[in-house]
Amino acid sequence: MNDVVEPFQAATAVRSLGDGTFVTNLHPAWAVGERPHGGYLLAVLAQATTELTGLDPLAVSAQFLRPPRVGPVLIRTEVVKTGRTATVVRAALEQRGQVCVDTTTTLGKPSVDEVAWLDVPDMPATPPSDAIDLGGGDARKLFALAEVCDVRLDPEQAAFLNGERGEPRLRLWAKPRGGQPDLLFSLVAGDITVPVTYNLGHYGWTPTVQLTALLRAVPSDGWLRVVAESKFVQGTWFDEDATVVDSAGRIVCQARQLALIPKTS
Repeated sequence: MNDVVEPFQAATAVRSLGDGTFVTNLHPAWAVGERPHGGYLLAVLAQATTELTGLDPLAVSAQFLRPPRVGPVLIRTEVVKTGRTATVVRAALEQRGQVCVDTTTTLGKPSVDEVAWLDVPDMPATPPSDAIDLGGGDARKLFALAEVCDVRLDPEQAAFLNGERGEPRLRLWAKPRGGQPDLLFSLVAGDITVPVTYNLGHYGWTPTVQLTALLRAVPSDGWLRVVAESKFVQGTWFDEDATVVDSAGRIVCQARQLALIPKTS
């Protein structure tokens, strides 16, 4: 592991060209091979919409059209609606003249009102002593972002670790290395899990086709708790839902994606 870790804020920074377009370089440490991580791409696009409007992202819906590679990209933005409560911005990430990720982001200010109803996963705020560190040993093969993210996996539900099968449900704890989680990192956390289909015996790259994430609050310092599960797996398709809870016990992100099962298992 490198001694110098690129902070998350630096890896998601964008530069405005002054006409609603932005440029940035997708960082190799936030990639699976040469393909930048999906949650990381959402964070980069959300950062562009935040700089454009001065508002916080509340919901991001993304179509992953083709995987970009690490390196320079262009982000084009268009304000679709400006309102007192919510502003909507379309942002498209382009590389070599092709749109790779197309997003629609709803922006505003996260609510600070008292919570009327909250249903959070039952898991400890910090990883237990037997949690699997995905940044060390053989487990590092499972997780491409180990250089920049500290992620621990609950072994109780990870049947695939023992060559067994189980329900497509996993629990993890995550935080960025060299810093604390922020609103945009919770987007990464919503897509950070090892694919839940591992528990069904399907291994390999599971490309996301569509992902929608709701951002509910700015996370407190400390570990983010992540519960990921699938409700339906059929043919080449599966869904994956992720609930992200911060150290204060608040839901900070809810993400749902449609993804492809690996061609080989």
